[in-house]
Amino acid sequence: MKKLKLALLLLCLLAYSSAFAQDDLLSLLGEEEETTEYAKASFKTTRVINGHSLENVAGGVLDMKISHRFGMLNTGAYNLFGLDQASIRIGLDYGITDRLMIGVGRSSHNKVYDGFAKYKLLRQSSGKKTMPISLAILSGVYLKTIEWQQPERENYFSSRLEYTHQLIVGRKFSESTTLQFMPTLVHRNLVPASEDTHDVILVGAAARQKITKRIAINAEYYYALPDQLPTDRKNSLAIGFDIETGGHVFQLHFTNSTSMIEPGFMTETIGDWGKGDVHFGFNVSRVFTIKKPKKLES
Repeated sequence: MKKLKLALLLLCLLAYSSAFAQDDLLSLLGEEEETTEYAKASFKTTRVINGHSLENVAGGVLDMKISHRFGMLNTGAYNLFGLDQASIRIGLDYGITDRLMIGVGRSSHNKVYDGFAKYKLLRQSSGKKTMPISLAILSGVYLKTIEWQQPERENYFSSRLEYTHQLIVGRKFSESTTLQFMPTLVHRNLVPASEDTHDVILVGAAARQKITKRIAINAEYYYALPDQLPTDRKNSLAIGFDIETGGHVFQLHFTNSTSMIEPGFMTETIGDWGKGDVHFGFNVSRVFTIKKPKKLES
């Protein structure tokens, strides 16, 4: 009888020990380290339409962009509603890291060469590290090579240069909706008239609304603060949509701006939407992986 009681006691102890060990193991499995999730694909490309978006190209990735702006729609059937006229920009953007990208380009309008650097200071994230917004800083330099209007006078190389400095702050509210704001400073070494200001301050806003898995609607608007530009200059407004097809992104849009660089569409826009001074245009983006991430290489 004593042996039976001893055996039952040992069985109870073993069962209790096994249950305790199992609970302890489940507890350890449940305490997995919390990770940080970063917001991705706020916009389909690094451009909303004319201006930059929150997005950067990934490190080691080259993005080739071809942009067209046709003539104004109100030029009529003789010019095929603007299709007989076109301005083009060809550019290359490269991601040095996931946070830092650089780019160069050349525009036919005013024959401008441009270069820029863009760095993402903050990345929207949730989980272990929480950040409610993304914040990027952009600086660009632009060289006009169009012939001087008054070649007989003394002209300076520095007069061909313009600069842009911009903050891009925004948030991806859901898988479908993104909103960003872009306070901007444009500096022009040479201005059209002596009463014009060399420095122009603008505030931009842009939004994206995804309507299908591969199609999204975009809009952007740049407001120049009063008494900085001639009265014939208009604020830049662009509306369009993106279509993603594999490695390409096609952007089809309408805008009152001819230029495709910041000093141009921010300070030189003369098109009036109310009068039909609207350009149809498109951007094509194609990415190439130049350097694979280390994780993929291994």
